[in-house]
Amino acid sequence: MNKSNQTISSSGGNRASVRQHGNRVLKLGLDMHYRQVTVAMQEEGGRIKGAGKMSHQAFGNWVNKKLAEGWQIESCYEAGASGYWLDRQLVALGVKNLVVAPKAMGQGGKQQKTDRRDSAELVDSLDRYLRGQDKALSVVAVPSVEQEEKRALIRYHRQIMADRGRYEARGKGLLCAQGLEVGGRWWQGKGWRELNSDPRLKEWIKEQLEAWRQKVLGAEAEQKGLRRRIEALAPAILPKGVGAYSAAVLEYEMKGWGRFNNRRQVASYTGLCPGIHQSDGRGKEGSINRCGNRIVRWSLVEMVWRLMVWQPHYGPVRQLAAGLVRSKRAKRRLVVKAARRLAIDLWRLSSGQTTAEKLGLVLQSNGQSK
Repeated sequence: MNKSNQTISSSGGNRASVRQHGNRVLKLGLDMHYRQVTVAMQEEGGRIKGAGKMSHQAFGNWVNKKLAEGWQIESCYEAGASGYWLDRQLVALGVKNLVVAPKAMGQGGKQQKTDRRDSAELVDSLDRYLRGQDKALSVVAVPSVEQEEKRALIRYHRQIMADRGRYEARGKGLLCAQGLEVGGRWWQGKGWRELNSDPRLKEWIKEQLEAWRQKVLGAEAEQKGLRRRIEALAPAILPKGVGAYSAAVLEYEMKGWGRFNNRRQVASYTGLCPGIHQSDGRGKEGSINRCGNRIVRWSLVEMVWRLMVWQPHYGPVRQLAAGLVRSKRAKRRLVVKAARRLAIDLWRLSSGQTTAEKLGLVLQSNGQSK
């Protein structure tokens, strides 16, 4: 995206004009796209109407004009590929902006969905949210510039790992199509030497296989360097078995432990809370709601399996480590419960609300952490 065409300029005159004219509230719903933004607005709680589609530069000029007229602007747009750059620029101007979780729109009887309708629904939800209906919008925490940089590094590393897996699978698929059976890491060491000595390996297969192997080796070398950089972001002292890499991933995907006020918020963000089906005083708990961050869930579950080995006396994993549960279904449910509890305990430990001794955790430097 060409940021030179997107910059929203601010001026001292706008703020002076706001003070001079008083505060009239203008609510905006923004449907963000790569090159344009569709704007719906509501003036002083009146009728919702469209303001049109604008380029990012034109939208910046339009916002400045409204601020100069004395409007106090409240706006929102959905989180997604557009990121947080617009939020930061709007906030710098004095606009009260919210980034919200995407939700299905156009679900009424007409089954119609357009950018104009989406922006109108956003401003309608914003109006209800500001009037006290907390469920009208699900507000997304905007990371700091530093947090976003570190999280981008983590996600880049995960993408490199996914690419390496695809390259490895492509080579294995090529061999499978010719009836050649290989182990998991066919591209290195003994597996590669045995493969090259196989008389069934034709020249055209070798040519393609070597190309896939070089891609795998390149991705492997790159991910190792990235992993070391990510591990350096973790705290110097960690619970044994948590791991420096996992700790860094968890902290930056959670956008910092400090933003949570209570244990319910922490558990909710993990998406590991059970769904509830209840009516007339009767009901049952269902599967986890998966409403949070999937990378957070993956990291926490992985930590739990390691803690079963390295810290079997930690309360949430004690039953699992002792082998008291045999059923696979029951074991999975206990792992989910332990992962949710682990997230809360790590938050309490990070915020200084408790100590490792009280939690039953053994600490060590992250250079030794597994």
